[in-house]
Amino acid sequence: MKGDPETTLAMVLRGARQALQAERRPLPQPGPGQVRLRVRACAVCRTDLHLQDGDLLMARWPVVPGHEVVGAVDALGPGVTALRLGQRVGVPWLGGACGRCRYCLAGQENLCDAPEFTGCTLDGGFATHAVADARFCVPLDRLALDDASAAPLLCAGLIGWRSLRLAGDDARVLGLYGFGAAAHLIAQVAVAQGRRVHAFTRAGDVAAQQHARALGCVWAGDAEQAPPEPLDAAILFAPVGELVPMALRAVRKGGRVVCGGIHMSDIPSFPYALLWQERQLRSVANLTRADAQEFFAALQTLPPLRVRTTPYPLQAAQQAMDDLRAGRFQGAAVLLPD
Repeated sequence: MKGDPETTLAMVLRGARQALQAERRPLPQPGPGQVRLRVRACAVCRTDLHLQDGDLLMARWPVVPGHEVVGAVDALGPGVTALRLGQRVGVPWLGGACGRCRYCLAGQENLCDAPEFTGCTLDGGFATHAVADARFCVPLDRLALDDASAAPLLCAGLIGWRSLRLAGDDARVLGLYGFGAAAHLIAQVAVAQGRRVHAFTRAGDVAAQQHARALGCVWAGDAEQAPPEPLDAAILFAPVGELVPMALRAVRKGGRVVCGGIHMSDIPSFPYALLWQERQLRSVANLTRADAQEFFAALQTLPPLRVRTTPYPLQAAQQAMDDLRAGRFQGAAVLLPD
């Protein structure tokens, strides 16, 4: 996308429940410890929908959404030595942490008391350029995927990876509720690890079920259905609270249910018997830089991921979000600025 070389084009949310607006802004300059990226691709995440809907109370307005950013470093701020000009890097959801609170000191920066979130409290990647803390950028030099395919890994992949770890190494029979961007990536990882993966979709979503089977899932069906065998663990990517008791009913004694989203509709009451017999219910919050290091290192040892993407031009960002909300594509929507 051509324009004034001293400006950037950004898609901006000026407040909750508003549509994205295109704005031409002065080219951002990186401060100490920051880098500026020329954005090559930015995936659209369901968290962006929660942002637009006003579900994320920590959001600051106006803001440029987008936290699955792939770009090339085109300016270095003072003090940056770990990255170089022209290097391909990713920018994930966690854009900063205080480094001082009890959680940061314990290696749990995902629970930081004063975090910064890309595309929520910091301007993100729905733009031709973005500024990010160099310490929280993910080098992508060794990733053998193009920019559009790499972008969904920065959230869908990372949250899927963290959710899979919390499901446990002993979860050999795994259920995935909601088969979108995150599930279609982590299903491939789980299959490559030798797990039996069952995919649960919206009722009648034959396309998603076929996609799941094509990626190696042993079974795919409606979320209301019982799986053909008890699950060791279930991961919920769909932000639907009604799925929690369904998943608890599907897991074996001692099994785990992991809620992988940042927001979920209310969980209905359910009989204690569904939780009894040492079943566990837990959430996933954000991610850490260690998660990114582990995930991208693991990808080097696994078969190449088949990332399904639907491309959109940057200025069609609102259409991409609307299509995601309506479930009009499989995999992930990706904005391409050029």
